Amino acid sequence: MKPKSTRCFWTTQVYTLEEESGPAPVCCLEIERGLEGKFFIIATTRKRLFQFVGKVPEGTEQQGFSSIFAVHADHLPSFREFPANLGFSEIAFYTPKLRSNPRSFAWMMGNGVLYGTLDYSRPDSILSDERVWVYPPDIDITVNKPISIVLTQFHFLLLLPDRVKAVCTLNGQVVFQDLFLEKFGLLTRMIKDPTVQQIWIHTEKVVFRYHVQRESRDVWKMYMNMNKFDLAKEYCKDRPECLDIVLAKEAEHCFQNKRYLDSAKCYALTQNYFEEIALKFIEAKQEEALMEFLIKKLSNLKPSEKTQTTLLTTWLTELYLNWLGILQGDLSQRNLYLDTREKFRTFLSSPKNKDCLFNNRASIYELLASHGDTEHMVYFAVIMQDYERVVAHHCQHDEYDEALNVLSRHRDEKLFYKFSPVLIQHIPKKVVDAWISMGSRLDARNLIPALVNYSQSASTQQINEAIRYMEFCVYQLEETQQAIHNYLLSLYALCRPDSLLSYLEQAGTNPNRIHYDLKYALRLCAEHGHHRACVHIYKVMELYEEAVDLALQVDVDLAKSCADLPEDDEELRKKLWLKIARHVVQEEKDVKKAMACLSSCALLKIEDVLPFFPDFVTIDHFKEAICNSLEDYNKHIEELKREMEEATQSAKRIREDIQEMRNKYGSVEPQEKCAACDFPLLNRPFYLFLCGHMFHYDCLLQAVFPNLPAYKQAKLEDLQKKLAATSQPSKSHHRPKDADTISLGKGQQSREQIKADIDDIVAAECVYCGELMIRSIDKPFIDPQKYEEEMQSWL
Repeated sequence: MKPKSTRCFWTTQVYTLEEESGPAPVCCLEIERGLEGKFFIIATTRKRLFQFVGKVPEGTEQQGFSSIFAVHADHLPSFREFPANLGFSEIAFYTPKLRSNPRSFAWMMGNGVLYGTLDYSRPDSILSDERVWVYPPDIDITVNKPISIVLTQFHFLLLLPDRVKAVCTLNGQVVFQDLFLEKFGLLTRMIKDPTVQQIWIHTEKVVFRYHVQRESRDVWKMYMNMNKFDLAKEYCKDRPECLDIVLAKEAEHCFQNKRYLDSAKCYALTQNYFEEIALKFIEAKQEEALMEFLIKKLSNLKPSEKTQTTLLTTWLTELYLNWLGILQGDLSQRNLYLDTREKFRTFLSSPKNKDCLFNNRASIYELLASHGDTEHMVYFAVIMQDYERVVAHHCQHDEYDEALNVLSRHRDEKLFYKFSPVLIQHIPKKVVDAWISMGSRLDARNLIPALVNYSQSASTQQINEAIRYMEFCVYQLEETQQAIHNYLLSLYALCRPDSLLSYLEQAGTNPNRIHYDLKYALRLCAEHGHHRACVHIYKVMELYEEAVDLALQVDVDLAKSCADLPEDDEELRKKLWLKIARHVVQEEKDVKKAMACLSSCALLKIEDVLPFFPDFVTIDHFKEAICNSLEDYNKHIEELKREMEEATQSAKRIREDIQEMRNKYGSVEPQEKCAACDFPLLNRPFYLFLCGHMFHYDCLLQAVFPNLPAYKQAKLEDLQKKLAATSQPSKSHHRPKDADTISLGKGQQSREQIKADIDDIVAAECVYCGELMIRSIDKPFIDPQKYEEEMQSWL
């Protein structure tokens, strides 16, 4: 058999822990790796806790930690020592997660438990925030000294022979104790499983397991009592009622330490009575802190809490205005004033406060006005888009350019209408430019009152601005409103007579396409003595006699142009030219010009003009006109003779045609049938047309009657009644020779005449070849009203 292989381990002593009496046994040993490859070694004896800190040089890893201990070969390392002695000691660590570095430690020794945190960033020692918690009074280290210790996040557990005590690491108070019966035996050991965070305790007979739950539920109270409010809030953030207590405690603590702004921020988050807190800051005369409290309180309100929002908003506005008023007069606090002003403006423009400020803007305006803060009144009005108030403010302070800038920037038509009467009195050109830039968004009719007030008190140069805008409306915007054209017409009549006539001529002579009031324009031009314009208006109104009468006062040529206008009424034209001729003869006494009138109008003859001349006028002036008139008469007589001869020849041809028609006839064969009913034609009275169609009288009447106009239908029925009235049965078989031609009495038609009238209506044309057939092309073959009846007849 082969002998079993053995492994040999070589050990080397690297360091000896010593106490006052000499070398001491090692109770616990812990090694942790920190930042940058640094190692921390913690070793405990009965009374001392040693720390070794250092790095392992590269290439010496096989030698272990010899290099770290070698540093302290000539002197002792850093250590903690306590006088009392249990005969042993034990150190426990709290590690929040598996495979992570411990966060805190607890060293059980004779004087109590040394508790602290581990700070791996420190260069020479990782122990931090150390404090000693003495053992509870019922623990006597000479009789029932603790056996073991376990550390959790906020507690350390001490194992005694017959019980377990849990002590809070924050205040040293015993928070839990568990007694064990004698039947289980004496407790011997306690240890913590770092994987599942369970605690195990065993005796010689049994094993006990502890599971830690909700360890941090009351930690917030301890932190709060220690004035560690941030930690307290961290551990009760999911418990609103506890968080409120912590905030109230923190707020009170800050207030007592005169940290009023911090106190205000905390108070705003609590549920404490609003009035008590506000009075507290008022009594302390801390307006800045009070404002901070109100701002925070306002930001925490819900949208449904409108009353509270209104109260806080109004109060804050008052406080800001008071504070700004105090700072404004102090030049040494200029920067603070500017900062406060910026905060106030931010408050006014906050989107969250916008609705509340808008709904209560009247109160805010009153506050601003009571403090005389016009600057912020304008700023607030701009935020509220209350541009009317802004413009009114600028106008009250004679800042007309600023007012117009506001109007031009926001382009509100209603504001233009309201403030234009004021602005145009001071900056007319700029106002008109602004109107033109607005284009069609402005209704010029609403600006006319401003222009009227302005033009009545302004000079001619200023009125030109009003004309400029009206011309823009008429020629650029192509406005058709009568009020605009009438006002422009009045401005032209007042200041620009030359433009007046060109405007009237450009408007045209069609009354339906003219946008000004003709009667108003006529009265206006007459008042200002613009006769040519009046003549033009008379022409448009087709009052040619008045136009000629007024034109004769201005210019005869103008009157002549008016006299030729009624082209369709020769009688009127002749009358107008006679007026001109009379004026020329009687007023101007110019015979040559009178003769020129004769040549200008073909309707005038020398005999029409002669009555206007005086009795003693030499005929030399009329000789040529008289000769021309006689020649015209001769030509007219010859023309009449020629027309009479042509009429005679035409009458002769007509008589011949009539005679030929009387002798014209058509032959009808016995087998001919009616074109409408297809029955033999000769059985009843019938009509024969030149086109060859033949109809019974009653068939033709039935076909023609529905297509006749209503008045012809009525006339035809009336003629039929008259014909029936004349068809009285004879008492003898002998019929007088000319019975049909006998008159039926005075004022009545003969029977032959009635028949002829019926024939003119019924047989005026062939029902198949005439216009009747053409007019009926869009009519259905079956009357829609009789369609159902006709359809049923086919079934």
